[in-house]
Amino acid sequence: MLGPDANLGGQLIQGGPEVTVRIARPICRAFALAAALAAGVSAAQDYPTKSIRMIVGFSPGGGTDIVARIIAPGLSERLKQQIVIDNRPGATGTIGAHLVARAASDGYTLLMGSVSSNAIAASVLSNIQYDSRKDFAPVTLATSVPHLVVVHPSLKVKSVTELIANARTHPGKLSFPSTGIGSSSHLAGEVFKMMGSVDLLHIPYKGAGQSMQDQLAGQVPVAFNTVPASLRYVRAGSLNALAVLATTRSPLLPDIPTIAEAGLPGAEATTWYGVFAPANTSPRIVRRLHAEVNAVMRLPEVRKALVANGADDTVTGTPEAFAAMVDAEIAKYAKVVKAAGVRAD
Repeated sequence: MLGPDANLGGQLIQGGPEVTVRIARPICRAFALAAALAAGVSAAQDYPTKSIRMIVGFSPGGGTDIVARIIAPGLSERLKQQIVIDNRPGATGTIGAHLVARAASDGYTLLMGSVSSNAIAASVLSNIQYDSRKDFAPVTLATSVPHLVVVHPSLKVKSVTELIANARTHPGKLSFPSTGIGSSSHLAGEVFKMMGSVDLLHIPYKGAGQSMQDQLAGQVPVAFNTVPASLRYVRAGSLNALAVLATTRSPLLPDIPTIAEAGLPGAEATTWYGVFAPANTSPRIVRRLHAEVNAVMRLPEVRKALVANGADDTVTGTPEAFAAMVDAEIAKYAKVVKAAGVRAD
């Protein structure tokens, strides 16, 4: 029992009622902290107990949306909760990414992110409202896809060489769309322009679904879309594929040459998609989501659907590996953006 003049840790505390108060406060704080930690652990262990919103920063029909909707049913079944796809298009996917960056870090708001919103945007947008490195907890890489050089049939070119010749004859007259300034489809076009020494007019849209309508109408005759966004239209003959912007041919379009085979080595472009949670999400929740998404990616029907859309089924081994990949992509595209002089204010 403390006397009227107790010495705690070298600090003399005068006796009386205040002794109880001064000792009780830190004890209460310790109990409160322990209770909060216990509640957080319990919440992570019980996760999930309600539906999960997966935000897609592009309109329906684009590559990001397609991948999210392929994965969502299996993830819903494994987590025993509904996965609600919430399309929030605009600003190259950054509107949706910003919503997730500012969401509660409880695992109930996720982002199907992409190279555009989570790697390229940091170098392109001066007014970006989130930090690509600090405001997200990378969960897992979902898949990656190459881009295609496609043209509308009204543009009478049959090869990349003919396209370059046409563009040089009519500088600034041929236009190409993208899913926004700084998007992967935009940078794919900028790399093509630099490597081919041509002048093409860039027209940004809010998503591939909207731009595709103008492409199919011939209003934008050239495009550098991902394989998932263009495949069915190429197969239907609505668009003509001239090259795959990859180092190997696509098994879905085996007759289409790589960009190097088409005469323009160095113009390769690949897009990746991955799942992100808000920063400070419990590591237990991140690991749970990573394990469940990976399990879904291994399902035969999911693998078949991804391959059918031109995507691969690559999955990172750990969330840490995905985070390292994102860091490397941010650095890589910063150099590309600077070389191309791309900037959006």
